[in-house]
Amino acid sequence: MNSGYGKVYLVGSGPGDPELLTIKARKLIDNAEVIVYDQLPGEAILQSMPETAEKIDAGKYAGNHKLTQTEINDLIVKKAEEGKSVVRLKGGDPYMFGRGGEEAEKLVQAGIDFEVVPGITSAIAAPAYAGIPVTHRDHASMVTFITGHEDPTKTKTGLDWENLAQFPGTLVIFMGVKRLEQNMNALKKYGKQPSTPVAIIEKGTRPDQRITTGNIENIAEKAKKAGVKAPAITVVGDVVSVHDILGMQKVLWG
Repeated sequence: MNSGYGKVYLVGSGPGDPELLTIKARKLIDNAEVIVYDQLPGEAILQSMPETAEKIDAGKYAGNHKLTQTEINDLIVKKAEEGKSVVRLKGGDPYMFGRGGEEAEKLVQAGIDFEVVPGITSAIAAPAYAGIPVTHRDHASMVTFITGHEDPTKTKTGLDWENLAQFPGTLVIFMGVKRLEQNMNALKKYGKQPSTPVAIIEKGTRPDQRITTGNIENIAEKAKKAGVKAPAITVVGDVVSVHDILGMQKVLWG
């Protein structure tokens, strides 16, 4: 590593509730010279970034990517080469469908010192806040995480829908709103029961969190009527039925 370079921190900010930030993440944000962020950390966390830091919005919004992933990679390298302490602030966990692995590889290639700071993934936090345990002795002893929106340049899907349809545990789908109907149809095609419960959790753990429930057969239509929008986590499996009991806790705690 070049001793004249700064250091990059790939920081997971968690699912959006600022109280779910790790202590380490909070310290690094507060002391950063440069913060390269997107919209996923949520408004409360973004508003807490220090005024002294150079803040660069690298968000990928629907139909409007401020920076491509290649540009983001080049940017964090450039800022580190200037000797800066750089926080690349991500929602959830950097290595859980956050493209942190790609950024880390670029930093290694450039000879930049970096550190990964894990964050609480929305895959478990959003369902938990919705009263849905992703595993439960009576409902699911396994859980798998998949992306609902693969790289559009791929010529072939990396998802084995046939095996996923037969999977006896909980499926948690990231970024699946746009392709919700196609994903549910794929599960049905390969034998998943249409009556299998499904929940979509929008903006999980945040004050405006919203939950839409249904089953594989009707969730796409329900989501359309409710105007469901990203960011959202989709949970498929019998554990969703526990929401009827535990989902009330949010009201009781409030």
